[in-house]
Amino acid sequence: MKLSQFNFDLKQEQIASEPTRWRDECRLMVLHKDSGKIEHRIFKEIIDYFGKGDRFVLNDTKVFPARLYGKKEKTGAEITVFLLRELAKEQRLWDVIVDPARKIRIGNKLYFGEDESMVAEVIDNTTSRGRTLRFLYDGPYEEFKEALFALGEPPVPTWVKEKVTPEDAENFQTIFARNEGAVSAPAAGLHFSRELFNRMILKDIEKTFITVHMGIGHFRTVDVEDLSKHRMDCERMIITPEAAAEINATKRSGHKLVAVGITVIRALETYVTTNHEIKDNDIWTNKFIFPPYEFSIPDAIVSNFQMPQSTMLMTVAAFGGYENVMNAYEVALSEGYRFGPYGDAMLII
Repeated sequence: MKLSQFNFDLKQEQIASEPTRWRDECRLMVLHKDSGKIEHRIFKEIIDYFGKGDRFVLNDTKVFPARLYGKKEKTGAEITVFLLRELAKEQRLWDVIVDPARKIRIGNKLYFGEDESMVAEVIDNTTSRGRTLRFLYDGPYEEFKEALFALGEPPVPTWVKEKVTPEDAENFQTIFARNEGAVSAPAAGLHFSRELFNRMILKDIEKTFITVHMGIGHFRTVDVEDLSKHRMDCERMIITPEAAAEINATKRSGHKLVAVGITVIRALETYVTTNHEIKDNDIWTNKFIFPPYEFSIPDAIVSNFQMPQSTMLMTVAAFGGYENVMNAYEVALSEGYRFGPYGDAMLII
């Protein structure tokens, strides 16, 4: 398939800049992939489609405050640093993106905080993702990490909202986030509330948590028309032996397995055995799923409404069928569904 086949006209006002007041009360479009039938529901009604023994797989990664604002030495030019991942604890090394980047050179020092007490030195300009910074901090590691994160803000994409608010620290995090390492929220998981979890328990619907530290690769512009030539960024995925056993048991018993979000879909499909089961692992995956693709693990998926020409939209179309999904997106646009991580959701069954 071609990149241009995933384009559509999305206006800025159709991208949600704030979530619904209650997590589980956003709109839910239900797409039946075999017939193409569409239903319009509320998210908390998602459990109407599942019963005893069915299992939801969710991503328990925790978003850290990845966006920092600072100044360049001598010139005082304002810069934005986006922390991607920690490279070495003891050396205080981080893989980052710097904006604007064109005048940042090896050896430059960058200052953060009102008192400019946090200092970093650019030590590498050649990484595929941008820069490597060494933070010049002499205190204990935990003290450094706390000070660094105190300077950061939740990395809500700028195309969602230009200015982050204090409420985003909670809104841009799932209620079950526990393993720190993501620079973006697994958006489909944002709709789950404690009340909804309690209702799932009453219906004997099971939950399994895996960890996929979401990076920014899903938001990068695809710059090749032939999708087979696009290279995805890697993300770390962790599936424990207990999680793998639960998922495989659900599949063997014939119950439905629901993948909540693109990161979960990707992780479940990364390493599949010949008898359509998964194994526990702690690896990095750069798997890119786009049509046509034959799925082995999920029986249903939950996803937010994605951006035009995004890899996340391509994965959704691979599961629901290209024509079904693109038709559903046309309906979503005409019916006023909200797009993006703070937007509405789609269930494909």
